[in-house]
Amino acid sequence: MLTLTTPVIDGKKILNYHGIVSGEAILGANIFRDLFAGIRDIVGGRSAAYEKELRRAKAIAIEEMQQEAYSMGANAVVAVDLDYETIGKGTMLMVSASGTAVTVE
Repeated sequence: MLTLTTPVIDGKKILNYHGIVSGEAILGANIFRDLFAGIRDIVGGRSAAYEKELRRAKAIAIEEMQQEAYSMGANAVVAVDLDYETIGKGTMLMVSASGTAVTVE
């Protein structure tokens, strides 16, 4: 399914607006990954474990949003916004995706 952050699709006409769709993913952070991520932060490296979890959470949130759009009869989602939050003293990671489900020609 075509999923864009822009409100329009170049070269395509939006035929129908179905409404707002969203998807969320909340993932727990492993205590050992937290420990190693903290050590990497101290020495100035990147935390591959957190980056992997962020990508995974983003993919889950977008997929849920696309499934909701599909169930409404849409074939695309426009004006997508991604939000990232930590929950519970940083022990949980939440990613939410929202956009407008549309039918394009």
